[in-house]
Amino acid sequence: GQRVEEETKELRRLLADNELQMHDIQTSWEQRLEKARKEWEQQYVVISQEQDMIRIFPYLLNVNVDPQLSGIVKHLIQDGETVIGHSSSFPKSITIKGLGISDKHATITNQDSTVTLESCGQAKVTVNGILVLTKVHLRHLDRVILGSSSTYLYVGFPSERSSEDLTRYDYDFFQCELAAAEGFDKDVLGGVSGNHREADPSVLAVFHDYIRVKPMVMEANQISHELNKELKFELEVKNLALTDSRGRDLTKEIIVKVTNKVADQVWVWSKAKFVNRKFIMEDMYQRFVDGESIAVGRENDPFWDPVEPVHLGTAHVWLQSLIYCIALEEQVEFHNSQGKEEAILQMSLVPCTPTGQPHGEDGILIDPTELVGQRMDFQVQITNCLGVKWLKQNSKRGIQISYHVINHQRPFPTKSVWNSVNPRIDHMLQFTVKSVSQELLNYLQDHAMVVDLWGLQDGCAEMASSLEGAEITEEGSIIIDYPTANPPGNSSLEVSENQLPELYTKLSKLEQKIELLKDVNKTLRKENVALKETLRKIISEGTRPELNLTYQKSLPSNRTQQITMSKDFGFKSVPKPSYDVEFAKALKLFYQSMNRVRSQLLELQRHRPTDEDNVEILQISIDEQSQMIKDFGDHLESCINTLKNDVAFIIKKKREHSWCSSATK
Repeated sequence: GQRVEEETKELRRLLADNELQMHDIQTSWEQRLEKARKEWEQQYVVISQEQDMIRIFPYLLNVNVDPQLSGIVKHLIQDGETVIGHSSSFPKSITIKGLGISDKHATITNQDSTVTLESCGQAKVTVNGILVLTKVHLRHLDRVILGSSSTYLYVGFPSERSSEDLTRYDYDFFQCELAAAEGFDKDVLGGVSGNHREADPSVLAVFHDYIRVKPMVMEANQISHELNKELKFELEVKNLALTDSRGRDLTKEIIVKVTNKVADQVWVWSKAKFVNRKFIMEDMYQRFVDGESIAVGRENDPFWDPVEPVHLGTAHVWLQSLIYCIALEEQVEFHNSQGKEEAILQMSLVPCTPTGQPHGEDGILIDPTELVGQRMDFQVQITNCLGVKWLKQNSKRGIQISYHVINHQRPFPTKSVWNSVNPRIDHMLQFTVKSVSQELLNYLQDHAMVVDLWGLQDGCAEMASSLEGAEITEEGSIIIDYPTANPPGNSSLEVSENQLPELYTKLSKLEQKIELLKDVNKTLRKENVALKETLRKIISEGTRPELNLTYQKSLPSNRTQQITMSKDFGFKSVPKPSYDVEFAKALKLFYQSMNRVRSQLLELQRHRPTDEDNVEILQISIDEQSQMIKDFGDHLESCINTLKNDVAFIIKKKREHSWCSSATK
């Protein structure tokens, strides 16, 4: 019985404890509920007050890269002057945290129904894509960027508002506006084409990358400044203005140029590399803000990279002169990715014998098909590189030039040259094609040799100049084996169904081009026979024939390059040239001048206004086109007149020679 009594007491005690706990829980819940109710009422009052204030005052509305976070923060602009910045110690202030935001960043003033914004000191403030240097008057829906990336939409007084959709002013809108203000948009990238101005998807992708990476670059610059890393980051588009060996646009991509402002060293980072480094920079910056040590080794420092050669620009030397066995002496410009001149290259392409002797006048061909099946030798001679901007910026730097010959996989570099703004290169290599094919002639007809200019800096490795693995002739010439057309069924490319229409179009154009070339070749052969007959008559009879100059109409219209020959064609002069040689030389000079005419014609065909909807730009384009047509006509007439005068002079000399001979007899 005693045991039962004890168990009963224990149960009563437990029951009392449970009742006490339930009472505490009930009391705690009621207290928390009351506290939550009071907090909600306070928030409601604040929200109601804010809504009331919004109906009275203008405000700044936040815009975030994440659309879900946009429009959350509203900074009211009340009467009088308000300080915007990192500090909240001012009587009236709008506190903003972020990269590049100073304690007193800017002042915004609401007075007499007018709102003005003014930056403080060197603080960065941008309105509608334009950097603000003085006090600016804000208008409804102006876009404001404070520091590196704190973006806000200014919403004006209630009287200025309407039912417009504010969501169109998203983060991308701000960045597109910034890019446009810097002169960079889809049209600069070549993003629209045709009468319908359809956008190229690949170009749109590059533009999207640009506006996404742009704020990251600005933040990286701000982090570098605050951590005293002395690095400058610049966003660029690789291959913006560069073309391949056929003059076609290269694939564009985003790159970041990195410059050490103290050591004057330069790197080029890919987008992926920069984004990866940016995350590490942010982590380092956060540790810096938290007061932690940011000391790391070079291998783990996102601001450090080993020094390497920098690609400065590209030049194109057209190969068409080789199929006529004409020595080409060129002075071409190196252009960087943005299309700006970096240097001037002086070089030559010299057709030669297997032993390296330049061909004489007799080696110049009118019909390139005579080369088919024959061996062809030529030399690449690079003499000077003038006005190198890379070296003007820092005379302790160096340069190196490399180039690809036809389809050879490895580039051929020159020696490196240091400490000279106008370096002398003195480079020469000889190349051999054992048997010229029609495919090679077609290649040389419309391709260029791409020459690359590289910038060297102290501590970087130079490009090795080695012929290891190259096939060499007995004379020491490098063999270039150009492949013939692949037999059917051996193609390694898989063609999808959606590519077939485009390929059929290209095939049709190529067939038309082949037919045109056949007609040109046929006409040139006829003219060659007629000219030989004319020369024979001039030599044997001394009479003045009526020359058929129709060949001027049959010259290829698709040659975009200009063949520049020296006055003596790079050959030694003959003391007493025969009149047929002089006549041939006049014809060759005419061919040379016609190349320039064809280039002008091609330029005229490609000339288009940048904006067909803008009347002023259209008028300027029409004026430019009219001038180009006039220049084209003048040059064409000059070429024909020069040929006629040369022929008349040769015939006159021949007649005088014949008369003198008759008189002596």
